[in-house]
Amino acid sequence: MGALVSADEIAKPFRDSVREAVRALGRRVTLRGILASERRASGVYAEYTAKGCADVGIHFDLVHVGRLEVEAAVKAANDDEDVHGVIVYYPVFGGERDRTIQDEVSPEKDVEGMNARWAYLLYNDVRTVQGDKKTILPCTPLAIVKALEALAVYVPGAPPGTQVRGKTITIFNRSEVVGRPLAAMLAHDGATVYSFDIDGVLRYDGHKTKETPITRAEALASSDIIITGVPSRDFAIVKKDEVKAGSVCINFSTFKNIDDDVIERARAFLPRVGPITVAMLLRNTLRLFENFHSGPLTGP
Repeated sequence: MGALVSADEIAKPFRDSVREAVRALGRRVTLRGILASERRASGVYAEYTAKGCADVGIHFDLVHVGRLEVEAAVKAANDDEDVHGVIVYYPVFGGERDRTIQDEVSPEKDVEGMNARWAYLLYNDVRTVQGDKKTILPCTPLAIVKALEALAVYVPGAPPGTQVRGKTITIFNRSEVVGRPLAAMLAHDGATVYSFDIDGVLRYDGHKTKETPITRAEALASSDIIITGVPSRDFAIVKKDEVKAGSVCINFSTFKNIDDDVIERARAFLPRVGPITVAMLLRNTLRLFENFHSGPLTGP
């Protein structure tokens, strides 16, 4: 029987570290939230952001705007010297239109790491800017990496490119927000990654992406780590008999993608990552402040 892992427990040391660093700064760090979406999930994420900021001492300024006012609100936040981080709650319009809004958020204030500048650095495996300042990575992919560290299947102190060397990973999700950047990050760190979405499966190795004929069953049976985030009830839920004995299973969708019974075969099962994602959002806010508005980076 494996372990059912708590996202709150993994998130706690990061929140504690951010709280201590913010207190030590002696200055107000401000995160501006821009909410135009009427979807419940967006509002819930804004509520979680507010609670997380209050917990660590970051000032959270949430503005409600119509979707036609979002770009003006982004520009105002970019221009405001008292705002150090910006988060837009998507979807606003959906699709490519939202991609343009992501690129309008200043990279120096983009706590989600969605601006094309950060994406370019991620996919080209560039890990620092302006000398030794660490790049900003998307919150949920980063949360999953930190979860893998906590579960001792990712070695944080190993040389770059070797942290998950020899591991096979299957990811069900290839969105530009989570699945694709996560696959790239893990492949850059040494894993062989099978990335599934509605358009098929791709294999990520190092800095190369290839077509592959591997089936779902073959990928699951060979994987040391299985990560799912399919936002649909129609997804074929991963069952215990499909997974490799001793594997680690992580679900980041609000929908149930992995059956609870995998814990009978897997070494560990993390059924949600939300609290860790919020912790990474807070961490990114602090990192942007220290990288571009204050002194050197602190924290884990």
